[in-house]
Amino acid sequence: MAMKPPAPVSTADILARPVARIRLPGDPGSTLTRSRASGRTVRILSTMLVAGWFLLPFAPLGLWAFANDWSFPAVLPTEWGFEGLTSGIRQGALPALGHSLTLSLLVAAIATPLGAMGARALTFGTVRWPRAVSLALLAPIALPPFAAVMGLNVILLRAYVPPTAGLLLVLVVMAIPYTTFTMRVAYAAHDIRYEEEARTLGASRWNVLWRIHLPLVAPALARAAFLAFLVGWSDYVVTIVVGGGQIVTLPLVTASMAAGIGNDATVAVLSLSAIVPPLILLALAGLTGRRPGTNTRTADSYRGEQE
Repeated sequence: MAMKPPAPVSTADILARPVARIRLPGDPGSTLTRSRASGRTVRILSTMLVAGWFLLPFAPLGLWAFANDWSFPAVLPTEWGFEGLTSGIRQGALPALGHSLTLSLLVAAIATPLGAMGARALTFGTVRWPRAVSLALLAPIALPPFAAVMGLNVILLRAYVPPTAGLLLVLVVMAIPYTTFTMRVAYAAHDIRYEEEARTLGASRWNVLWRIHLPLVAPALARAAFLAFLVGWSDYVVTIVVGGGQIVTLPLVTASMAAGIGNDATVAVLSLSAIVPPLILLALAGLTGRRPGTNTRTADSYRGEQE
């Protein structure tokens, strides 16, 4: 029996047929999209949990700072007021805050460029025995602070170094490891060819430093300065041993008030005041951490000027 040939199919019939849609991995509702959404939810929840974990201790401090009386079993303070603030001011909190700011800013101003120069030399191989130098730089962190300070204090006293200068010197030495290794990470990713190209195009060393080098490493410099500031801001042992009581900083006032009884409101005020300057500097460091924009003159600017 002869088979009939199939009927011819026109182009209109082919176009009229429904086409099955191919499902791609990134389409809405697919497994990949669902996994991304669940991962984003997990990240948001974990971030909120971590933020809550760090912010939770500040809740009782904020309540105690404005509590004149808070007795058991009351959940909240029974009397609100500013006795903690006035007591802190009477105990010398404002001069101590000024001393802490001055000392910390000086430590950051000295330790940051020294650490940057050391990190650049270690990264680009201009120092002999870089491993030995790196271990020597880590020594202030590895040694117990109290033992090291007691030995250094004897040397400073025999050398007739003033307490203020000795305190600044020791804190700078303690901050240099943080600044050096922070800048070393930055210089490991630093492209020195920008500076070499600018020098080839006729830029002076001063112009290369200010217009190319510093803008490129500014985020790392801000992070290093922040760490050096924290070394001077939070120090207690070096200040009390080397300073000899002549320099009263905020940690010393806070510790002396915390050693007493019934000073909870004052301690809370002093503790909160010790948190504010680092938070402000951290925000400034975050703003400085942005990459240089169009207003930064780099080697491309010199290339355009030469052309």
